[in-house]
This record gives sequence, C-alpha cells and structure tokens, in this order.
Amino acid sequence: MRLAAPIALSIGVLVLDQATKRLAEAVFAESMRAIPVTPFFNLVLSHNRGISFGLFRSEHAYAPFILALVALTIVAGLAVWLWRSKSSIQSFGLAAILGGAISNVIDRLEDGAVTDFLDFYVGAYHWPAFNLADTAIFCGVAALLFESVWPRSTVTRPHAADD
Repeated sequence: MRLAAPIALSIGVLVLDQATKRLAEAVFAESMRAIPVTPFFNLVLSHNRGISFGLFRSEHAYAPFILALVALTIVAGLAVWLWRSKSSIQSFGLAAILGGAISNVIDRLEDGAVTDFLDFYVGAYHWPAFNLADTAIFCGVAALLFESVWPRSTVTRPHAADD
C-alpha cells in the first residue's frame, strides 16, 4: 500500500500529459499559429526530436528508438529506487519523474518526437517549449533535491541503559 499513492501519481501524470498533448494536437490541426494566453505565455505546437532543450536532436530513423531505450533504462532504475524508497518526498518525486518520462517515451515511440505546447517568454526571449510531463519531471527532481538538502531529521531516543 505504501506505493499506491506514488503509482497513482505516475499514472495521473501520464494520463493528464497524454490528454493535453492530444488536445494541443487537435487545437493546432486547423492552424499552426501561436495562441496568446497572457503577455508572457503562448500555446504553441512543437515537436522535439531531441531531449531537453532540443539537445541531441537527430533526423536519423533510429534516433527515437535509441533515445527511448536510454529513457526506459533510466525509468527502470528510477522504478527500483522508488520500490526501495522509504521517504514520502522521495517517493512522490520519483513517481512524478516516472510518469513524465514514460509519457514522453510514448510520444517518442508513436511520433518519433515529443509534443510540446507551453511557451513562456519575456520580450523576445522564449524559453524552449515544454509540456506537462516535463513539468512533472522538473518538480520530481526538485523534490529529490529538496530531500537531499533538507532530509527529515530523525529523532533518536536515548537507550534505557544510558540513564
């Protein structure tokens, strides 16, 4: 039961991310123009054939499968870490990363690229477009960093013999 909530979080991230990507694809099927939402945020449609920030972008036919294999290897390692985790913060961080990573792998295997649609900017500078899976991965990594910098303090009780 200790893994029920983190697994539910992973599944929730995956389902929500896939649903929002399908919605973005449907909205932009008619027009590829950006949709302004606020003075610093647009909805756009972008397909990332690389990893974060478009790194290792390749048009080679095998590239999506190689990147998916690397990601699935990392997912397997994170799943083992989650299984062994005793910390709630760590478990939820790992679960968020797993849900986001698996969702992006699904995109890569289906389309050869990850669908991105969130575009934040200041003036003419645009942060690379991203999606909800990327946000979950970022939040999961932040939780892991938080846990490593400020771990829960353990209260130790003195032994009866020490009295």
